[in-house]
Amino acid sequence: MRHEFNVLALVKGCEQYVYVFDDHSLDLTLATLRDHASDGELSLSWFDVAVLAKKAREQAALPLARSDSVASRLPG
Repeated sequence: MRHEFNVLALVKGCEQYVYVFDDHSLDLTLATLRDHASDGELSLSWFDVAVLAKKAREQAALPLARSDSVASRLPG
């Protein structure tokens, strides 16, 4: 079984935010996003975090959706 990773990236001004996580570390990634939005030295806003969090949840759900759609097309 392959271990898959999800990647979120945001370029904001001269700052680049890149988050790499697997499905098991989604909660930790979301907490990290919140911590970064709270950090006054970073330009990451709460709006940015909301968008990134939505994308992270979509990415984490994608492999399940992809395997379900493949399974539904297999001959019975």
